[in-house]
Amino acid sequence: MRYSREHKQETHDRIVRKASVRLREKGAHGIGVADLMKEAGLTHGGFYAHFDSREALVIEAFGYAMDRAMENWRKQSDQVAPEKQLTQMVETYLSALHRDNPGHGCSIPALGAEIARESPKTRKAFAGKLDEMIEMITDYVPNLPRKAARKQAIATLATMAGTMLLARIAGSSELSDEVLKAGKDSALEAAKREPKATVPKKAKQN
Repeated sequence: MRYSREHKQETHDRIVRKASVRLREKGAHGIGVADLMKEAGLTHGGFYAHFDSREALVIEAFGYAMDRAMENWRKQSDQVAPEKQLTQMVETYLSALHRDNPGHGCSIPALGAEIARESPKTRKAFAGKLDEMIEMITDYVPNLPRKAARKQAIATLATMAGTMLLARIAGSSELSDEVLKAGKDSALEAAKREPKATVPKKAKQN
C-alpha cells in the first residue's frame, strides 16, 4: 500500500516523539531500534523508510527534545514579568517534578555525558541546540550587556543541569532534595545579583 506524503511525515514525527522520550529515559544506548519502532507502533523493517541510520534518528530526537524544552521555557516566561523570567525558569527546572520525569525533561542532564562520547556529527548537532538554549536564557538576563548576560546564562544553565544530574543520581531522597535546594539557591542568587557598576578609568597624566 502506498501512503501519502502527509501520512509518512506524521509517522516520521511520531517515531521522533516516542524516541525523544525513551532516549531521555533509557539513554542513547539503552534502547534499540526495534524497541523504538515498537513504541511508535511500527515494525523494525520500516525504520529505514524514515531514517538513514540510527544516528540520524538519535540526532533528530535530541533536537526535538531540546526544542520542546525551549518551547516550554517560553510559555513559562510569558506568564511573568521580564525581570522574573530567569527566576521562573530556575524554579521550574530545579523541581522534584522535573527530577522524577526525565523522559519529558531537559536532554542535557539526561543525555549530556553520553553525547560527549558520540560521533562528531552528533556532538555538533547537540552543541548547536545547546547554543540556542544559551541564547534564549541570555534574553532573560536583565540589566547586563549582551556579552555579560550570555556569560551568566551559561553559568546558570550549567548550575541547573549539573544540579539536576546530581539530584537524579541521589534518587527521590533527602539528599536529592538537599541537592535540588542548594542548586536552586545558588542559581537564584546569581539571577538576582545586581550587576557591578563600571568604574571609568582615570585619564592618563601627561
